[in-house]
Amino acid sequence: MVKVDSGELLKKARAATKTTSRAYFASIFRDFQELHGDRLFADDQAVTGGLAFLGEQAVTVIGLQKGRNLKENLQTNFGQAHPEGYRKALRLMRQAEKFQRPIITFINTAGAYCGIGAEERGQGSAIAENLMFLSDCRVPVIAIIIGEGGSGGALALALADEVWMLEHTFYAILSPEGFASILWKDASLAKKAAEVMKISPQELLQLGVCERIIPETDAKGAALSEKLIAQRLQNDLSAKLTQLQSQSTAELLANRYQRFRKF
Repeated sequence: MVKVDSGELLKKARAATKTTSRAYFASIFRDFQELHGDRLFADDQAVTGGLAFLGEQAVTVIGLQKGRNLKENLQTNFGQAHPEGYRKALRLMRQAEKFQRPIITFINTAGAYCGIGAEERGQGSAIAENLMFLSDCRVPVIAIIIGEGGSGGALALALADEVWMLEHTFYAILSPEGFASILWKDASLAKKAAEVMKISPQELLQLGVCERIIPETDAKGAALSEKLIAQRLQNDLSAKLTQLQSQSTAELLANRYQRFRKF
């Protein structure tokens, strides 16, 4: 891995070429069966998820989905989920707990959608319900930041036993542009804001916010193929789930509690 500056990191994390959640589902898991809707309002295309197998292990996978072109981004609202998207995720997570399936989430979003309709349908409440459920979820949860990890929209799927980050990603309480607008009244100072916020994988690993960085480049800085990255994730996920499943439910919950209590 070759460290990049904050401005370059923002560009790489937001690149349209970033591998999407659906693409990871296809390359890491087998027999993925997508489930739709929150049974209350609609099927939000910004959140995708369902059942799959990691080797012989049945798992529930959930992803915040961005598109790779304008048409796909319009379908997925640029990865910014509505309340029904988070309620879909909650439905899938409750099902996973009922049938004792580990949960793996893939996160790439600038944040939850903040439009009037989303607020009217309870955006804040939907995110809070996810956080409350995950804090006491009785199955292993692993969250992977695959692009942007923005605000409560990302955290709603990242209150996990471990948080992993790809090399060219970031995880923050809000966008650097938003931070710069609030602090300095100038969104163009996003690079400076990113440096102050400490949002890179390397910084967050040191702070204990994430547990693992998945390389996207080799020692010389050359990009690794999607296949190699997916293979690394597949192997690491299998090993980590075996470790987490060896713990009792009480140990799992206690360790998750302590993970977040230290902040």
